[in-house]
Amino acid sequence: MFMSSRNLSAWLFGLVLSASFPALAAAQAQCDGDFASFLKGVEQEAIANGVSPQAAAGALKGASIDRKVLSRDRAQGVFKQTFLDFSSRVVSQARLTIGERKMKEYADTFARAEAEFGVPAPVITAFWALETDFGAVQGDFNTRNALATLSHDCRRPELFRPQLLAFLKLYELDDVETTTTGAWAGEIGQVQMLPRDILTYGTDGDGDGRVRLKESAPDVIMTAAKFIQSLGFRRGEPWLQEVKIPQNLPFEKTGLGGTLTAGDWFQMGVQPRNGDTKFSNLPAALVLPQGRKGPAFLAYPNFNVYLEWNKSFIYTTSAAYFATRLAGADRYDSGNPEPGLNDNQMKELQTILQARGHDVGEIDGILGSGTRAALQKEQQRLGVPADGWATPAILRALR
Repeated sequence: MFMSSRNLSAWLFGLVLSASFPALAAAQAQCDGDFASFLKGVEQEAIANGVSPQAAAGALKGASIDRKVLSRDRAQGVFKQTFLDFSSRVVSQARLTIGERKMKEYADTFARAEAEFGVPAPVITAFWALETDFGAVQGDFNTRNALATLSHDCRRPELFRPQLLAFLKLYELDDVETTTTGAWAGEIGQVQMLPRDILTYGTDGDGDGRVRLKESAPDVIMTAAKFIQSLGFRRGEPWLQEVKIPQNLPFEKTGLGGTLTAGDWFQMGVQPRNGDTKFSNLPAALVLPQGRKGPAFLAYPNFNVYLEWNKSFIYTTSAAYFATRLAGADRYDSGNPEPGLNDNQMKELQTILQARGHDVGEIDGILGSGTRAALQKEQQRLGVPADGWATPAILRALR
């Protein structure tokens, strides 16, 4: 699935819910023992699931534990940059220029993807750019060994063993080799997809009878479009729209999960920068990544696709913004947001909010959706604009 492997855990949560308890127990029972015996068990399971004995044996021949994969798995970082910092770095002019060139170069394939799956070129292209810089940085970990390592390891075998089995099927289909490389957690190709998703959504875009996501741009485009459609992308609708806001809004109603429409916000004085109000009937959340004095956006139902892709609010808002730029939007108005909190201050704020009975999740120093929602409630109680932006002033008020 196309997502940075550093954010894999958020996506893997969904797989836990779909895994049966017997399968979970079986995977855990087979982890961390003799590696050769483990591989034999995987081979037998693959054969029982329809992979030919020759393909199963060939795909696993020479497999080994990759200690660097285990090191990466134990050392995943957390995402703590602000929206302005992160978006200005990843939505670079170079990426925009290359993205525009790719959309022209593969215009026919993009048109086919939109006709078949309803996903426009800018959305696909932004994912393509952020994941691997259009294939330039796909990762150099041996995919087969990475998946075998994570399947054998006892931390999350129930999540990775199905991916290893899917890799064996892709090997039988001649879509991967034992030498295929990718990200440390097993994602493959220019949009970084895991093997099970390649099996499910892989689409031959160039007509050669194979799905080669490392080499074939048409395969990448068509496969990405099919996957994005599966996440619920709604044909012909926007995903994110920059707006100008008055400072007398009911800010407690901002943030994800509200019940208002774009038209409701327009009636309260919110104005699209591009003047387009034709989607006023659609549900829309007013999102303020750095509070009421920073950039402001209406997030439409298609924004949920980005949240399915990556649970980080800042990352997904940046990705959605990137797609709007590729679709012709101007650079956002940065505004003049108040300074935020450093890591220790954010953890202190989360601890205070938790002590007041709010569910902020893990005390991790990240201004995520749970912390923002809790902060809005406290801001409202204090009688200050409840925009969910954590500042030194609000921290002092809550101490």
